[in-house]
Amino acid sequence: MAKQTIEAMVEGGKATAAPPLGPALGPAGVNIGMVIAEINKKTADFKGMQVPIKILVADDKSFAVTVGTPPVSALIKKESGIEKGSGNPLMDKVADVRIEQIIKVAKMKADSLLGKTMKDRVKEVIGTCNSMGVMVEGKPAKDVIKDINEGAFADEIKHEKTELSAEELKQLEEERKRLQADIEKRRAELTTLAKSIIESMAGKARGMIKAKLVEAKIPTLLIEELLPVEGAGAAAGAAAPGAAAAPGAAPAAKAEAKK
Repeated sequence: MAKQTIEAMVEGGKATAAPPLGPALGPAGVNIGMVIAEINKKTADFKGMQVPIKILVADDKSFAVTVGTPPVSALIKKESGIEKGSGNPLMDKVADVRIEQIIKVAKMKADSLLGKTMKDRVKEVIGTCNSMGVMVEGKPAKDVIKDINEGAFADEIKHEKTELSAEELKQLEEERKRLQADIEKRRAELTTLAKSIIESMAGKARGMIKAKLVEAKIPTLLIEELLPVEGAGAAAGAAAPGAAAAPGAAPAAKAEAKK
């Protein structure tokens, strides 16, 4: 029977005796090195991801390690080979995945997803892809959900296919690189356009400039990056007059004291 339960988040395959694990394991009286080795063995497949773990320590100091699964978004990032999702998912698509990879994630997260059937869980995972700017089978994720509702990928989902060939994985990597190049090119074009609008409206109210940038379909994140906050310079300059006035206040106070 477990005497103590220790829970933590660790990087897959890279747990160490440093905090938070070391300080928590010490008082439990277990062999810390053996626990760490077991954790890394069981989380090796989640390299680069944060993984929830539980360490159950018994009265005789024996232990058992159970491993949860990372969030759906983390598994999608691993499958698609990206470090983060799109900052503008409607416009910028950062990667493309196959239905087999979606099914793989749905199977790994089966216990924590809301869907009662594999089909429902697959659509749930695809919904997360949509919010991350990750395409599925070369199409916007939301369109693939419609396709599944109309019977697409029924065989793959029924038989829970998860394997991809080396050639398919190579194609996905090439597509990811192409999408990234497209994003960088589009960002450069939008940055040039935004700067020209800002320069042409120099001296006008920030609100007017921002409205023009929005009209030109400049993404909000880029607007905030390029458009200075109105009044920031004025606030800094306002401090100087106040500081200069301070010396003059003393004579006034002395004059008042003489009265």
